Amino acid sequence: MTTTQGPASTADGSLAAVESHLDDVLPALASLRGQAGRLTAWGEELARRLLGGHRLLVAGNGGSAAEAQHLTAELVGRFDGERVPFSALALHAESSAMSAIANDYGFEEVFARQVRAHGRAGDILLLLSTSGRSPNLARAAEAASGLHIATWALTGRAPNPLAALCGEAVAIDAGPASAQECHLIAIHAVCRAFDAQLARLAPGSISERRS
Repeated sequence: MTTTQGPASTADGSLAAVESHLDDVLPALASLRGQAGRLTAWGEELARRLLGGHRLLVAGNGGSAAEAQHLTAELVGRFDGERVPFSALALHAESSAMSAIANDYGFEEVFARQVRAHGRAGDILLLLSTSGRSPNLARAAEAASGLHIATWALTGRAPNPLAALCGEAVAIDAGPASAQECHLIAIHAVCRAFDAQLARLAPGSISERRS
């Protein structure tokens, strides 16, 4: 004999799933808050390097690609206040290059080859992954290290291969969904530190916030 759940029990199940998801956010945020010092250092170092004429390269897969592209938009465009634009490239957004490289060299090379093409000593490569196990990101980190490019990873739980390969990492102690949500908060936190450092080092690069 089979039973069919009514609307009330179905709604209760959905509500429980939502509440469980929301309950997971606070521990993930606590994990991120414990790394506020590193996020601050990243924002300050990013400001120093971009002011010095260097570039930020970023990459990710899927939702992490969207998060990475969000960061480049904040730097080439603006975050809160008006300021000069800075050079930041989202490697996954180069769709023709991505498909050509994947076709000719394999998907594991889609970011590494672009790093070798665009990266210069003194640049920064930021790689985002909730698992920390994407082979194409690992290859990119390896390529950057050989070019004297700083490598940063924003990942989910550690230890993971990507965090181990990069010079520095912020790893969120949470499942993939909550980790990815915290990655956006981390990006905004880095932007806060970036703009604050710009105001100290190059006040002329920042103007009053638009209304």
